[in-house]
Amino acid sequence: MVFWRVPFDSEEIQITTGIVYIIEDRCKGCGYCIEYCPRDVLEFSSKFNTKGYHPPAVAKPDDCVNCHYCEILCPEFAIYSVEASTEQGSGSEKG
Repeated sequence: MVFWRVPFDSEEIQITTGIVYIIEDRCKGCGYCIEYCPRDVLEFSSKFNTKGYHPPAVAKPDDCVNCHYCEILCPEFAIYSVEASTEQGSGSEKG
């Protein structure tokens, strides 16, 4: 994306990356985390959990900015993210 001006501190700002963890058996398949993710990191998986729902799956792990919006929206507390350290790389999924 091209901007007509650049902020003075643009080189000082570091965008964090996150690792998304999903507790699949706690998920009820509401899809709030998928629908409202600002970076479209999640998607419905094709497999079922023990309750018979399709839990989310991490589709684009490198795009997560660790905003915690998915965990704020989740009514079942089935998803959370942690900040990825720069040495680890980025993106992971836990089931």
